[in-house]
Amino acid sequence: MDEKIIKKLDDRIALAHLGGGEKRIEKQHAKKKLTARERVEYLLDEGSFEEMGILVTHRTHEFGMEKQQFYGDGVVTGYGTINGRLVYVFAQDFTVFGGALSETHAEKICKVMDLAVKVGAPIIGLNDSGGARIQDGVESLGGYADIFHRNVQASGVIPQLSAIMGPCAGGAVYSPAITDFTLMVEDTSYMFVTGPNVVKTVTNEVVTSEELGGASTHSTKSGVAHVTSANDILCLDDVKQLLSYLPQSNKETTKMLPYTLNDEVREHLDALIPASANQPYDMHKVINGIIDEDSFFEIHKDFAENIIVGFARIAGRSIGIVANQPMFLAGCLDVDSSVKGARFTRFCDSFNIPLLVLVDVPGFLPGTDQEWNAIITNGAKLLYALSEATVPKVTVITRKAYGGAYDVMNSKHIGADFNFAWPTAEIAVMGAKGAAEIIFRKEILSAENPEEKWKEKEADYADKFADPYRAARRGFIDEVILPKNTRRKLIKVFQMLEGKEVDRPKRKHGNIPL
Repeated sequence: MDEKIIKKLDDRIALAHLGGGEKRIEKQHAKKKLTARERVEYLLDEGSFEEMGILVTHRTHEFGMEKQQFYGDGVVTGYGTINGRLVYVFAQDFTVFGGALSETHAEKICKVMDLAVKVGAPIIGLNDSGGARIQDGVESLGGYADIFHRNVQASGVIPQLSAIMGPCAGGAVYSPAITDFTLMVEDTSYMFVTGPNVVKTVTNEVVTSEELGGASTHSTKSGVAHVTSANDILCLDDVKQLLSYLPQSNKETTKMLPYTLNDEVREHLDALIPASANQPYDMHKVINGIIDEDSFFEIHKDFAENIIVGFARIAGRSIGIVANQPMFLAGCLDVDSSVKGARFTRFCDSFNIPLLVLVDVPGFLPGTDQEWNAIITNGAKLLYALSEATVPKVTVITRKAYGGAYDVMNSKHIGADFNFAWPTAEIAVMGAKGAAEIIFRKEILSAENPEEKWKEKEADYADKFADPYRAARRGFIDEVILPKNTRRKLIKVFQMLEGKEVDRPKRKHGNIPL
């Protein structure tokens, strides 16, 4: 082929690889951020990336834009592999117009999203953008809507992961919000619908970008961010690790890792539950005593800490875990923890990931704050999600399971496949002390020593109800087991449930209490 023709192509590809130019790349590095292409190269297996639309340019002619043409138009798109698995990816390039989205920029993203759905493979978005490209006008807004629509159509079909690695503001935030998981980089990324200047104008509040929408804010206060990382590299490592627990699409299950069975007994779990019912313990210790070593990947670690959710493996099998955490609010369910648990449950159910629910819950958190913030409908979200889920669902009650929270936390009554309880489990309408006060109120008040009589009746109630055996007699608990045998039992029961199928009533969709 003529060398001029080859050179013409090579020159254009070289320009595309430069993005906005060396000076802007240097500015990106000065902010301790990788460029879009560096992120893609690190994320994907070496040599696996195949780029699409590298020579695309924008179509805007107003405001002198015809003189500013950059190949790729501010976004790198294509496909490749992560640990040999096909994925589709787009990475916004902040060196080109601040990564702002134009009509053609959006079209490139839509193309890879469409392919991801057709083929059945995860889509990963690396977001670093100032928002809509103002010079494009309504075309840029239409581009965002095209992306949002595809996010919704892909939901529950393929895993969608969003890594926020720079600014993500205005309408741009709604695409990550619709995806399954949002990861943020500390100190260099932020998300908000309206920025600090608008907030100051409208509400007179003075707030920084970091305070308003930084990784810390969204991982602890709003719950928008599921995972945070210290820098770009660690964020991309988290994307890879998270992906390892997920299947390619809703038509598949996650590939099992090789595992050789041993005795699987964990003696230390027998001594984990404190003698006093009021003394907390860390549910992470239960989780780590049950799962494969170092396999827990926690989601929403710093948000609604009274419930723990995350992925793990048991004998090489990927599972999702929902667990009350007695170290925070005594493990009570509240608004945030209910929503957190419900969303994670629905994701696992969408992608055929079995669920393990670990229960130590004294009830729903009381108070005007909770009632006024709709604990009724928000608590119902977790109830709905676990009731609706058709994946294998296994429950282990470690200690308290009181009141309506017992029902909600994957009880037999809402469709759990197998329910275990430790001998320390207390399954009742409420705690023995409160129950005794209500049931035996007259006897206690008329007694010569009311305090002594109260303790006597409390012990009587506890003897009848504060153990798992009444529930076991009714078949609500399938087996009472020693804590040390939990892992061995779970390995067998999840293996037994592999072929589970559920025929649900025909309907368009249910109406979850949003």
